[in-house]
Amino acid sequence: MVGKKAMSLTIRDTQTLLSAYMPSLERGGIFVPTQERYTLGQEVFLLLTLPDESERLPVTGNVVWLSPPGVSGRRVPGIGIQFSADDQLVRDRIENHLAGQLDKGVATYTL
Repeated sequence: MVGKKAMSLTIRDTQTLLSAYMPSLERGGIFVPTQERYTLGQEVFLLLTLPDESERLPVTGNVVWLSPPGVSGRRVPGIGIQFSADDQLVRDRIENHLAGQLDKGVATYTL
């Protein structure tokens, strides 16, 4: 089994956060653009910076979505990470940023 991969993601604005957040996942999740190859179920460690915040939030999760490099259409290559049960605080912070915007049917990086 490959060890945990560490990565960092800074989301600069609410629109990007809305496109990257994955609220349909049971514990929430986030899309991370990357050219690196990952496998479904792989555990990753992410330092996430939300819009207008300087704090880097540590997130541990598992890869549940793959958009490999060279993917067709306008899709951005990257991975979707489902948050662990310990990341409820991160999910709450993201949903506070996105209050009132989650049900607008905006195009996302995943679906």
